[in-house]
Amino acid sequence: MKNYPKTIRPRFARLRHSISLGLIALCVACGQAPPDAGGPNGDGTTAEIPSLNGDVAFSTPSQTFRDQIQVEMSTTVAGAEIRYTVDGQRPTAASTLYTGEPVTLTTTTQVRAQVFVGGAASGAVSTGIYIARTVDATSDLPIMIIDGYGEGKPTDKEIYFDAAVMIWEPVNGVASIASLPTMAMRGGYHVRGQSSRNFPQTPYKLELWDNDDKDLDYPVLGMPADSDWALIPPYYDRTLIRNPFTFTLGRDMGLEAPRNEFAEVYLNYDARSIGEADYQGIYWISETIKNNKVRTDLKSLEETDRALPDISGGYIFKFDQAAAEEPKLTCTGADPLPSFGGFGGPGGGPRPDESGTCWIDLEVVDPDPLNDEQASWLTQYIQQFHDTVHQTPIGDYSAYIDVPSFIDYLIISELTFNVDAYVRSCYYHKDRDQKLKAGPLWDYNFALGGVGAQSPTPASNGETGWRFSGQRNVNNWYQKLTADPAFMAQVRTRYTALRQTLLSEAAIEQRMNELSAPLAQAAARDLARWPVSDIIESSEGFLGGPTAPTWEGQLQVMRDFMMARLAWMDANLP
Repeated sequence: MKNYPKTIRPRFARLRHSISLGLIALCVACGQAPPDAGGPNGDGTTAEIPSLNGDVAFSTPSQTFRDQIQVEMSTTVAGAEIRYTVDGQRPTAASTLYTGEPVTLTTTTQVRAQVFVGGAASGAVSTGIYIARTVDATSDLPIMIIDGYGEGKPTDKEIYFDAAVMIWEPVNGVASIASLPTMAMRGGYHVRGQSSRNFPQTPYKLELWDNDDKDLDYPVLGMPADSDWALIPPYYDRTLIRNPFTFTLGRDMGLEAPRNEFAEVYLNYDARSIGEADYQGIYWISETIKNNKVRTDLKSLEETDRALPDISGGYIFKFDQAAAEEPKLTCTGADPLPSFGGFGGPGGGPRPDESGTCWIDLEVVDPDPLNDEQASWLTQYIQQFHDTVHQTPIGDYSAYIDVPSFIDYLIISELTFNVDAYVRSCYYHKDRDQKLKAGPLWDYNFALGGVGAQSPTPASNGETGWRFSGQRNVNNWYQKLTADPAFMAQVRTRYTALRQTLLSEAAIEQRMNELSAPLAQAAARDLARWPVSDIIESSEGFLGGPTAPTWEGQLQVMRDFMMARLAWMDANLP
């Protein structure tokens, strides 16, 4: 499987459920979903899943159960016997022989079965997942369960823990884990995020796998099929909508941004039946940032692409202040910007020395790995743009960047007043024979008047009111661009046009209402699980944030912030 650390397989071989494989919730014998089951296609049918359904049919589809469940097996392979395991291992000729009696399960179990002819394995393995439960959860949102087979909570950003993954989408307005799941799948998950990995409501990277331990692309909650997904918790965002709001707005403006969908999530780390204590609240089930046809659709760079024109794209990279991931590209100019932590500027720690002219903390996301020629070519391209904006007078930066995308990225960053604007989770991409573009957007939970935000209408206390002014720096690009009157004239023209459409008060209100309306019932459960008072106290004054105790109050804080921010930008945009 892609990016699967070499140290993982030996560890998984020692797990009680070393390789957990799942089936789509379907009738294996007849190859279609039960009549009352929903499906990933959204029309009551189930998308075909290659490589998961083998030559053994289970009488009982993958699902949750109370107390016990019985599973029978059959095959149409002539002269074959069925051997099976209940510990996640692939069956062998020495595995338990199925004699025709139902197999009774009382705990969360993965059943793997294969036909043998003349003592030799024949055909493909079949797998069923059966999750024991003590709760009958329902929701008007989708529900997701991740069960880690009792191996504890993941703590490493690279080591996948084996997992059973099930999703229920609402049928007639209700999702119920007592019904057959929309999706039951094999997968692995690990913790993700830089600072957020330490949140009590923990973010995870989820990867879907097939029977051969390879990535399996599959449509999740109506989003295009892929194997890689992120479970993002809105722990410090008690409106629950800041990321979806920003991403949908960005896409409507023409920027790249991931799709995401809401789900109520249960995570079971322990060797027991899943229960109410495993409820983790609302998550954003999100596309990850990667290069393929259904995400950031760039030309794919192969290891053999070492010369023009192929070497010119596609690339995705990001600036992530103080991050420690590889590979990084090093600026070749002089006077690097200082690397520093914390939240710079007034009220947030010391301001860096702005005399530096060289970028820092630039990480390549795709391709991974990056060969030496590609690293050199991309470094040179970025360096040429970087040197151009640092010329006096400023050079022709439009030869290197897609200026409209940089303008839209600035408008999004300033409207949201994102704490991390321009310096963390700041992505750029470049396609083959194309200019450098800003985006995709990522990570806006510390924005829009939320945790860590300053006043939308700053007073004259040394704060400029613009994130681009450089209280924190990784490259100085926007400080240089915004000092160019021609660039700012284009910003003003674009912003004025947007204020009549996507950034009008009515459009902002409509977007907020459309995103929040489906959450009314689930938000009450989420805020009961993660009360505002507990979150503010847990930050120990470092981050702060709106203290309104209700979800409706939190939404009003965000609404008021945006209206005040837009009015301030109207009056103060250079």
